[in-house]
Amino acid sequence: MASFEQATRVVAAGDGRWTADLDPEWTVGGRPHGGYLLAVLARAVLAAAHEHPHPLSASAIYASSPAVGPATVAVEVVRRGRRASQVRARLAQQDSVLVDVGFVTGALEPETTERWSDNPPPPVAPIEDCTRIATEPMGGGFRLPMLGRVGLHLDAESMKPGSADLRGWLTLDDGSPFDALSLLYAADAFPPATLPLGSVGWVPTLELTCYVRAIPALGPLRVRQRARVITGGLVDQVCEIWDSHDRVVVQATQLASARMPDA
Repeated sequence: MASFEQATRVVAAGDGRWTADLDPEWTVGGRPHGGYLLAVLARAVLAAAHEHPHPLSASAIYASSPAVGPATVAVEVVRRGRRASQVRARLAQQDSVLVDVGFVTGALEPETTERWSDNPPPPVAPIEDCTRIATEPMGGGFRLPMLGRVGLHLDAESMKPGSADLRGWLTLDDGSPFDALSLLYAADAFPPATLPLGSVGWVPTLELTCYVRAIPALGPLRVRQRARVITGGLVDQVCEIWDSHDRVVVQATQLASARMPDA
């Protein structure tokens, strides 16, 4: 089985294009996971804007879900700057653009201290007291193979009916530390915060924006994902992640479709 680094590998194909082989292990219901796709595109972007080693932000539109297997990433450097560059990347299969992302790239310091934050880490039960989500959490043949590659540990208190504020921990099973690229995956790794409210079926992401704030210290990531407003069949979710030094390392917001039971 491929590590996250291997699963997000891209190969230069010339003329601003890269090829990727979307890995079947990083999927949900047979389709590549949205955060995983964001990391694949980011690898191509960093190869093109090589003067900046890290993604600082990413804003993705998911037009359609790609299939596992070969895909092409087209990269356009919109602006090269001294401290940051703006880059656009599009993932396509069979000449159809499926994911379109605008990135800002730059360089994160290895060790940073927050000058100010209004967002302290939330209380979460110790990881050993949380429930690790299985690859078939709902049974019935619906599989999340990526949960055989990452440890997603949910605090049972946050899963109580009527809540929309999930909390827990995230680890990589191969023991590798999280970095700026895998944080893009982490920002979309948790289940929908609408589940304790009774949402049914798939909750597909329509748009996802991530801010990578720091390179994480070693150790599991503390994750909080919450729903803010559900209306018109759409939910906006906020995900915030802290490292073992209690620093915010990535923030994300997303707009997703959500089917709720009839009132």
